[in-house]
Amino acid sequence: MNKIKTKVFDSNAAEYDSWFERHEFVFRSEVEALRDMLPPGESHGIEIGLGTGRFSLALGIKEGVEPAEHMREIAQSRGIEVMNAPAEKLPYKDLHFDFVLLVSCVHYLSDINAAFREAFRVLKPGGIIILGSIEKDSTIGKDYESRRQHSVFYHNATFFETEKLVERLKKAGFRKFEYSQTLFNPLEEIQTLEAAKQGYGEGSFVVIKAVKP
Repeated sequence: MNKIKTKVFDSNAAEYDSWFERHEFVFRSEVEALRDMLPPGESHGIEIGLGTGRFSLALGIKEGVEPAEHMREIAQSRGIEVMNAPAEKLPYKDLHFDFVLLVSCVHYLSDINAAFREAFRVLKPGGIIILGSIEKDSTIGKDYESRRQHSVFYHNATFFETEKLVERLKKAGFRKFEYSQTLFNPLEEIQTLEAAKQGYGEGSFVVIKAVKP
């Protein structure tokens, strides 16, 4: 994440964090879709670009990286060990983790290919990457795009088609892809938990899981 994008989140950390309370069932639906993709049993993983730590806390992830200072402070107050580092340059040794998680931060990366290479590097053989993102051509993706010029958070965001993310993940070396999706209604209409289902192309929030051979 570049300095401009980091500054936006650093200056608006409290507003960002409160979004999850205003959209409780959106958040819960995303969490459950992600949880279904986590490796079973005991595993050692990190979240990259973990923001204020909402997803890490909900999913039992105890550490990760976040470059925005005030976001990092909120995450640390929730008991998460957070290092100041970008996704493109992770402060971890090779072959270290069972999984890495990236939720929505993919929309703000300065160099998405470098970030995926770094995720690949720190994973053990057989380790997995779990990527949660808003599909560009989905209902919510189009809504975010339409509000880009007037939104603090979406102004600098880049949304992707799932196929484009898969291409880049393959280029980084990942294989054995699985997909899940949720959020099937417009954002403000989601007032109950929306169960995830396999595949993509219907839900606005897509989870991609892939393996390091």
